[in-house]
Amino acid sequence: MTTDAGRPASPHPDSPLAVDLETMRQMGYRTVDLLVERAARDRDDPALRTASRDELAARLAGPPPADGVPFERILDQLSGDVLPFVARWDHPRFFGFIPGSGTWPGALADFIVSAINLDASSWREAAGPTQVELTVLDWFREWIGYPQEASGVLVSGGSAANMTAVACAREARLGPMSDTVVVYLCDQAHSSMARAARILGFRPEQVRILPSDGRHRLSPEILERAMDADIEAGLTPLVVGAAAGATGTGAVDPFEELAALCHDRGVWLHVDAAYGGFAVLTERGRAWLRGMELADSITLDPHKWLYQPFEVGCLMVRDGSQLRRAFEITPDYLKDSQAASREVNLANYGLQLTRMARAVKVWMSVQYFGVDAFRRAVDTAIDLAAHAGERITASPALELLSPASLGIVCFRRTFDGVTDDGLAERMNGEVIRRLVESGRGLISSTRVRGRFALRMCVMNHTTTAADVDEVLDWVERVEIEPPDAAAAEPAHEREPGVRLGWLAPDAIGSIGLFNQLDDAQRDRVRASTWEIEVPAGTDVVHAWEFGREFYVVLDGSVSVEHDGEPVNTLGPGEFFGEVAALDWGAGFGYPRTASVTASTNLRLLVVPAPLLNELVRDAPAFGAMVKRTMSERLSRA
Repeated sequence: MTTDAGRPASPHPDSPLAVDLETMRQMGYRTVDLLVERAARDRDDPALRTASRDELAARLAGPPPADGVPFERILDQLSGDVLPFVARWDHPRFFGFIPGSGTWPGALADFIVSAINLDASSWREAAGPTQVELTVLDWFREWIGYPQEASGVLVSGGSAANMTAVACAREARLGPMSDTVVVYLCDQAHSSMARAARILGFRPEQVRILPSDGRHRLSPEILERAMDADIEAGLTPLVVGAAAGATGTGAVDPFEELAALCHDRGVWLHVDAAYGGFAVLTERGRAWLRGMELADSITLDPHKWLYQPFEVGCLMVRDGSQLRRAFEITPDYLKDSQAASREVNLANYGLQLTRMARAVKVWMSVQYFGVDAFRRAVDTAIDLAAHAGERITASPALELLSPASLGIVCFRRTFDGVTDDGLAERMNGEVIRRLVESGRGLISSTRVRGRFALRMCVMNHTTTAADVDEVLDWVERVEIEPPDAAAAEPAHEREPGVRLGWLAPDAIGSIGLFNQLDDAQRDRVRASTWEIEVPAGTDVVHAWEFGREFYVVLDGSVSVEHDGEPVNTLGPGEFFGEVAALDWGAGFGYPRTASVTASTNLRLLVVPAPLLNELVRDAPAFGAMVKRTMSERLSRA
């Protein structure tokens, strides 16, 4: 079919949305040129550029055009008003968060899949793309060491995979939701695990956030104690979430011990390996992740350490039949699409019915480069993170807070004469802000044993040792002035003479803890708290039980114990219970991490957890004081 001018015409001349074939070709050329020009940008271009909402609204807001705009003008506006204001996730000095560094064959695969509009939901409508996904899943199965009967599904990313895993576990082990089941997560777990639990109907008292050990891992001993406490309370452990590369520190949990404990008790073990899972391609990674294959399910993220364009995640389930049983629903209007014999409808393995053919980009990338190229890329990232750790250790201006694990290293800048941790935190936060402003690179922050940390994650396949050194050199040299002393946090002083009745107008002023609150906040405390009296020798809280109340000692004293050993005595004006009362995320928190017993007759102020969390949020100095105490106590625990 041609036009009068001899050029290919549109195959759909009556469609208002069709484009003629030659115009399609030219639009494609121009788009590829734009992308190649962006790929050729100088390494010294900023790793992150952003703008205010007002500026971008001025550039982009407004009604849609009634008539079409020439494609060149659209590309010009995209290039000038949209694409400059993004993070360059593929920048060689983008070390923040979990960087994503895609490959060109993967990007072209997404272009193909989108242009053809592939829907990889059923075999009948997408036999070829479905088989590609089954092939890719089989690669993953072999790499992680799962048995032949394992199965999986590609999803949008690690968050979707984690939610799919928790849903599968609930269906496989429980069926309909129950108020008596419990999920266990380490405090290093990704927030998507808590989000998954909340979305799936687990209430705050059904999720335990357990303190990590000295290596930032989920401790089998602590997990066992928490399970025992819940079983004694008539509850049923259901799911344990472990990590193969915790987002904060890169820590890898002890899978063999965790798997033995979970399997003995019939508890589903899920490993979130979204970040670190593809390290199994390397010899070191396989050694570090040994035992991961014993888990009931594993999350993987090809758009992280398999270098695929956003977005593609994966859930693998050791017993693949459990994944299908959890999600397969076949209404009458889908009967025609049901697979026969060994054919597979991937929509029966997850949340989505219509689903993009995400496997094509993985398949094309691995076919083009070969597996060994990905192995070398992962190995190089591990080497560069180790190099960063050595460089930090050797520097008099930097302090290593967590050694390199997989591709992550945590550290902070030290400043002469600065010993206050709150001041050091604010100055290190300024280091991050100034680095972004400089355009030289990007790092992010986390907390390591409660201390603010600069966090460097090395994953980009174009990063070199010179890029790592350039960012660390900059962090060492940048001059940061201490903030005004007036902004420093006031210290919390213990006030032993708390004798006034709680409702007395000046009573709050007698407790140093509340000195950082304004009048309105003190009124909220008066209105929402209550006193209790506890006889000497009575247990106030037990370790590993659920409870969210926060306590302030008004009169008397308490003894604090870990594993039966006294570790502290608290008196008037001091507090306890903040570890369990403060939200970890999504409304979930720690169980009690210590037992507290009244040493004398005792009078306590009880502060409900919602009020405490509001005060921590609304009164920064108060919040910093409570959080600092929490971090210190978790470290001792």
